[in-house]
Amino acid sequence: MVKILLVEDNEMNRDMLSRRLKRKGYDVMLAVDGIEGVEKAALQPDLILMDMGLPVLDGWEATRKLKADPKTSQIPIIALTAHAIAGDREKCLKVGCDDYDTKPVEFPRLLEKIQALVTSRST
Repeated sequence: MVKILLVEDNEMNRDMLSRRLKRKGYDVMLAVDGIEGVEKAALQPDLILMDMGLPVLDGWEATRKLKADPKTSQIPIIALTAHAIAGDREKCLKVGCDDYDTKPVEFPRLLEKIQALVTSRST
């Protein structure tokens, strides 16, 4: 079973997305801020969904930490952000995210991105 770490501070978004992912057969771990996300990444999920606007340690810095650590650098990260302005995708990729998606999440599109990254990691 594919394990996804969902790092999201908004309870409603976290609940909705985790339930939908579980219904699709994913094992979902949750973190509510960047520090908890970095800690839980040590459990080696297959993929991380990272909200970029997190409290305590934002998603930008959490991603930098994860990609700088040899133990977690290979875990694909999809940035999730409500800030869908020009240049945001490039900014997310520059800090180390492997892909980018906007909120509110368009679930079928997000599933395609998850599947593509998980498949490419396992080959």
